[in-house]
Amino acid sequence: MAGKKERQRKLARDAHQRRLERQAQRARRARQWSAGAIVVVVVAAVGVGIAIITGTLGSNGTKPAKAATNSPAATASPSATPSPANTAAMVNGKCIYTASGTASRKVSLPPAKPATAAKYVATIKTSRGTIVMDLLNSASPCTVGSFVSLASQKYYDNSPCHRLTTRGIYVLQCGDPTGTGSGGPGYGFNSENLTSLKEVTVANAGKEALYPAGVVAMANSGRPDSNGSQFFLVYKDTHLPPSYTPFGIIVSGLSVVQNVAKAGSDNANGSGDGHPKEKVQIESVTISKT
Repeated sequence: MAGKKERQRKLARDAHQRRLERQAQRARRARQWSAGAIVVVVVAAVGVGIAIITGTLGSNGTKPAKAATNSPAATASPSATPSPANTAAMVNGKCIYTASGTASRKVSLPPAKPATAAKYVATIKTSRGTIVMDLLNSASPCTVGSFVSLASQKYYDNSPCHRLTTRGIYVLQCGDPTGTGSGGPGYGFNSENLTSLKEVTVANAGKEALYPAGVVAMANSGRPDSNGSQFFLVYKDTHLPPSYTPFGIIVSGLSVVQNVAKAGSDNANGSGDGHPKEKVQIESVTISKT
């Protein structure tokens, strides 16, 4: 009788052991699936991130008709786009500057009422030489008002020109104190003076605008009307979509930019697009008003 009870207990123990093993096996399979699922999600997320970086999903850095790596836009939006209700930089005689985002350097908003009758000359002292430009105040009063305000608050002082393009488009981009291409003043404003651009037909690109050598225009985040503090200096005739507000003309020192371009870029963003090999530092920007 005792032997029978012992056999029953052994069978019960064996059955219990088998249940434990099956449970453990199911748990292992569950963990393996979860890990696999996580890997799939991570890989997918990385793929999306890469797609966004390269512009295939239309990220903030994407530009029409040009590869994202060849566009004079901020790498990321320095500030939110002004309200869609405001389709012009100026409304009822006042410039609309929309505070948003984090400023690379703390500054006050520009005056809403622009000095439209004034004439401004900007002198940009850089580590490579001095660049002087006439500001197109009558045509781009809100853009000029912002630039003058930032310069007067020393926002641009001791900041790098972080991007040089030498293939397809020919610009030196500055205006981000962080040097990352994503910095801004903590506000945004709409574009203006775009109708002054000459329309041209470009092979494989259709209708674009001519930005002649010597023009200074606002960079943006890749979306229309997302101007902040970044700007680019055109050192050779360039064709781009008419999305970048021209607000200045270089009257002295274009050769400074051209010499930097001759040294080339480090191709960090692709062939012909990256940081200037010859580092360019804006030491100061001074404004004269008449």
